[in-house]
Amino acid sequence: MIQFYKKRDFGTFISDSFNFFKLYGKNYFKNYILINGLLLILMVAVLFFGYREFFSQLFGSNLGGETYYFEQYFSDNAGMLIVVGLLTFLLFVVLAIINYLYPVFYLKRIAQGAEKVKTDEILGDFKTNAGRIGKLCLGMLFIMMPLTLFIVGFSYILIFIIIGLFLVLLVYPTIFNVTTFLMYDYFNSGRGFFESLSYSIRSQFSYPNGGEKSPYWKYWGAAFVMFIIIYIASSVFTILPMLFSYGSILTSTPDGNFEENPFTGALGIVFFIFYGVSMLFSFFLANLMYVNAGLMYYDSRTDLHQKVELEEIDTIGINE
Repeated sequence: MIQFYKKRDFGTFISDSFNFFKLYGKNYFKNYILINGLLLILMVAVLFFGYREFFSQLFGSNLGGETYYFEQYFSDNAGMLIVVGLLTFLLFVVLAIINYLYPVFYLKRIAQGAEKVKTDEILGDFKTNAGRIGKLCLGMLFIMMPLTLFIVGFSYILIFIIIGLFLVLLVYPTIFNVTTFLMYDYFNSGRGFFESLSYSIRSQFSYPNGGEKSPYWKYWGAAFVMFIIIYIASSVFTILPMLFSYGSILTSTPDGNFEENPFTGALGIVFFIFYGVSMLFSFFLANLMYVNAGLMYYDSRTDLHQKVELEEIDTIGINE
């Protein structure tokens, strides 16, 4: 059993994240699939057929000198494209809510002493917190998103000078940590949105009781390493179809003219199946980042460390 409310160093965040899935992975992903499986399949199906049609038309518009074919396709199918776009957006929003909050509710129950979590319990957490979830979504949409876009945009502008690249490497893991800390704190502490946002920012740089070394670099490092691990693992599914597709394009004709759309036929199907699998794999792998962030959040709650340790000692005394 993993102890959540305790101090960890950089290496322990990584090892305990993998240990978590060794201990709870079967139960965790069973519930994840039962709650999220149908939505994931729908999302992949919409993207598979939607993007396959999109790329087929985009690439096909350049065949035979049909310059305006792509624009005509959009004008002739505007209604369908709007419906598909709205459906994709709604699916993405629901998926984002579940994917971000499922680890929060699951870890909260495990941290409270549960050995296994039932699907009904997680669904109950979503229903019970429906109002707070709505407020969180509004806060993320109108406060966090504009702030994030401004910071990321400013960092990209600075890429033209050397310091910009360094800032981008710092910004992405930091924003991810602030966002996930916000959600963990919002549903673990009972604080309001702005209080949790304030805590999530302050906790990146100092512990609540002060007088200790800043945890920023170990939090940043743990998130950055997880990003790299997930990027490398998911890239396996995207690089292969890209290589096959580019190879098909380059070898289509000796003079480099394209006579056949590579996004149609068997090759196109294989290409998008690989991307569909890659997307599913990325969703599952992302849980590693969320659990890792959860361990960092519990590390930051030093105000509860001693309380939990005393409760565990009392429990041992009762059992004896």
